[in-house]
Amino acid sequence: MKYAYYPGCSLLESAQEFDVSVRAVMNALGVELEEIPDWTCCGASAAEPVSRLMNYALPARNLAIAEEKLSGLDVLAPCSACYLNLLKVNREVFGNRELHDEVNKVLGVSGLAYTGSVRVRHLCDVLLNDIGPDNIAAAVVDGLEGMRVAPYYGCQILRPYSVFDDPRKPKSMEPVLKALGAEVFEWDSGNRCCGASLMMGHRDVALHSVGSILSAAAEADVIVTVCPLCQMNLEAYQDQLAGAGVKHVPVIYLSQLMGMAFGFGEEGTQLNKNLTVTAGVRKDFADKVWAQETVSEHGGDVTDVEP
Repeated sequence: MKYAYYPGCSLLESAQEFDVSVRAVMNALGVELEEIPDWTCCGASAAEPVSRLMNYALPARNLAIAEEKLSGLDVLAPCSACYLNLLKVNREVFGNRELHDEVNKVLGVSGLAYTGSVRVRHLCDVLLNDIGPDNIAAAVVDGLEGMRVAPYYGCQILRPYSVFDDPRKPKSMEPVLKALGAEVFEWDSGNRCCGASLMMGHRDVALHSVGSILSAAAEADVIVTVCPLCQMNLEAYQDQLAGAGVKHVPVIYLSQLMGMAFGFGEEGTQLNKNLTVTAGVRKDFADKVWAQETVSEHGGDVTDVEP
């Protein structure tokens, strides 16, 4: 199994732990990732207000390179914003002859053209539908039994294009979490907006969104995300929200959680880079405190639980 890999900007800067853990997890699952050569920024959320054409041309350039250099491979984009930007090229440019011509005219300056043959995939889609829970379970060496995990999807892999999941009640992470041995924390905030870039211009609105999500997950052991912006919002403002009575909850990437279950050490999970995963939290993870709590709740002897 092989994919053209588009890490995007965040995974090489503020979300390095996402990139490192995705590569490690895929390698453990026998999946080959070949990075798209000379890839560039997809525009994220910044390009669209500046230029409609640039909004399409930037992601189209990366798909054109993948089409030419890595023909026949699906593009795997772990970042939700990158996934959405790449996907919308296929959804909005093709079928619109005028826009398609405009985009290819821009690409032509670099000797590129895009015909629309590349399939864009998200990490959740690939894990669920290509690799499958059985293969994931087979790679587990240190199961997460008793760990209550709240899956947080955010907006961009669900809306406006519902390709592999239900935007009203997303479930694509659940089989993966169960394959790791974890307990899925039942909640209805997994598809709520974290406020995204409103944190810059309308912080009060975004903080309200983040506080609501964290409060809903207060009884979970950890929140898992698949979006660098969601990860940043849910992590970076917990101290500020604590004054309003919001409980701290560790927030990590899905691939990091998988790395924990696969027995990766610090190098493979990069948990030391997460703002909410303090030394104390990492010790709790190592000691599997959630498993001890489960045994205690059922009247067992916690001393029988292996660390």
